[in-house]
Amino acid sequence: MRTSLILPVLLLTLACGSKLDKSKAENLIRKGYPVLVPVIAPEQATAQKGTPEYAHLVTLRDNLAASGWFEISTKEDGKRETTTFALKPSAPPSIKPMAKGLQAGFSVPVAQAGFVRAVKVENAGDGVKVSYEIRLQNPTAQFPLFLAIHPEARLGETKQRHATFQKRGGTWELMSTDETFSKVQ
Repeated sequence: MRTSLILPVLLLTLACGSKLDKSKAENLIRKGYPVLVPVIAPEQATAQKGTPEYAHLVTLRDNLAASGWFEISTKEDGKRETTTFALKPSAPPSIKPMAKGLQAGFSVPVAQAGFVRAVKVENAGDGVKVSYEIRLQNPTAQFPLFLAIHPEARLGETKQRHATFQKRGGTWELMSTDETFSKVQ
């Protein structure tokens, strides 16, 4: 009689063990963090004086000038002002030149976002969807640039992200997340 009970218990144990639990999901997601939160500084920007765009341009120009990493030139044409930014060779390697669409610029790190916790684990078709939180942390000297673009942002604030998992060869694998930032190297 005992052997007839072992098989159902064993099958039930294996079935329960095949679910992705929060701690396993957290361990797999955590490997992708912290991520770098950048601001894209354009190679050239034009704004009309007295506008919100001009205030943003002045904040950008003042902050990048204080860093000492950019050659900055400004040209006035009536009420419009055009500022050009060129990366100096002495700039840290964390500032990356980039082309984004038709506008070229520079990716300037302003903070990091770190993993906080998994919030929800739910079955989703052939896999599992996990909702999780990240926290804005570790600001750089250029964090005021981020605040100029996102004035509602606060250090320590959490945002929700999502990940999908699939079972492959008996183990759960992280297939994708909706994180838009890249891992800190």
